Amino acid sequence: MTQQIPKRPRTEPALSGVRNFRDVGGLPTADGRRVKSGLLFRSGHLAHATESDAEFLGSLGLHTVFDFRNGADHALEGPDVDLPGVLNVNIPLSDPADGREFWRLVREGELAQLHELLGDGKAAARMSHSYRGIIRTRTAEHSRVVHALAEESVPALMHCAAGKDRAGLSIAVTLLALGVERDAIVTDYLESNAAHNRYRVRRSSDAAEARTPEVMALLAPLFDARAEYLTAAFETIDEEWGGVERYLGEGLGLAPETLDRLRDRLLD
Repeated sequence: MTQQIPKRPRTEPALSGVRNFRDVGGLPTADGRRVKSGLLFRSGHLAHATESDAEFLGSLGLHTVFDFRNGADHALEGPDVDLPGVLNVNIPLSDPADGREFWRLVREGELAQLHELLGDGKAAARMSHSYRGIIRTRTAEHSRVVHALAEESVPALMHCAAGKDRAGLSIAVTLLALGVERDAIVTDYLESNAAHNRYRVRRSSDAAEARTPEVMALLAPLFDARAEYLTAAFETIDEEWGGVERYLGEGLGLAPETLDRLRDRLLD
């Protein structure tokens, strides 16, 4: 029977320069425990954090900020705001050379180009393929993150650009290691669709023709959080490793004692 996921109260502040921020605390595990609040956070990038945003983030007592953006992201958005006393660890989960032309067209392409690039289900298929690829090829990076969390790197904040895809997968991997059920992970992931969480789509022009309803509909699958994307990641774990246990042990090299430490740190 699928466990019913209780709705968690939301107490996050209205950050003005940081999108998609939330505490992952409260999510239930299969054995009846819960993720502790105040230890694991997720968000979009921190490059545009205001002074008050930075003050709030500084109040969380963070040990580490994990930034999964690549060099192209940093060039586009800028570096994270400096949070005194917080370790910033950059672990790119995508190659800036991969998809450079694709994302240029997303920002600059006209309607006909976007339809050729993204129409007829191609945008959603690209996203599912990307999620599968990150799970399959970024085991070393995910291993590094989970090992760090098991040792000393909490409280921690994980982010990428939008806080949805690369950070979403890293949060999902961490939650799987904690024993959180897949339905609960998907429920948290889908909160990235809330209006105040969504990434602001960048287009090269603010002119009306650059953001027509048809253009925005073509772009939507790239900026939506869709259960099918995360399901594709879970399916890859099952197909490549035969399930979560082998993925954690063989794929990520997480020893039982490491998982015990992780769970003791992050679970009530």
